[in-house]
Amino acid sequence: MINRQACVPELSVSDINHSLSFYLDILLFKVDYQRPEDKFAMISLDDCQLMLEETNEHWKTGELVYPFGRGINFQIQVREIDELYQRIKEHQYPIKAEIQENWYRADHVAIGQKEFLIMDPDGYLLRFAKHLGIRKLEDNSVMKNLDEN
Repeated sequence: MINRQACVPELSVSDINHSLSFYLDILLFKVDYQRPEDKFAMISLDDCQLMLEETNEHWKTGELVYPFGRGINFQIQVREIDELYQRIKEHQYPIKAEIQENWYRADHVAIGQKEFLIMDPDGYLLRFAKHLGIRKLEDNSVMKNLDEN
């Protein structure tokens, strides 16, 4: 039995084999299951799950033009961000935003994460992140810097 997360995005992709090669060979996702006859795969990395399906008329809501992921980025929490980042660099895959530590204000605390961004072959923006912890906000200068994010 496959354990499914409460929200699992299904991404329409232009070429299922090309997308699977990217997600499996470079990012090290694993296949949970596939339906090759539907050009569909359920994949996962750590606690993240995605469904990939080659474009078809079934879910079509309008014209799909590259980049497919306009207006959305998927934050994917990973356990080993430095290793993943190095793997992507070794494959000479383009990085949209280099790895960095960011702290985001959430009411009266700051939530930290180490993160970087890439675009998948169809233009979906993927933000890989590793949780760094939570800090109390004690100083207005910290609050100001955090408000800028």
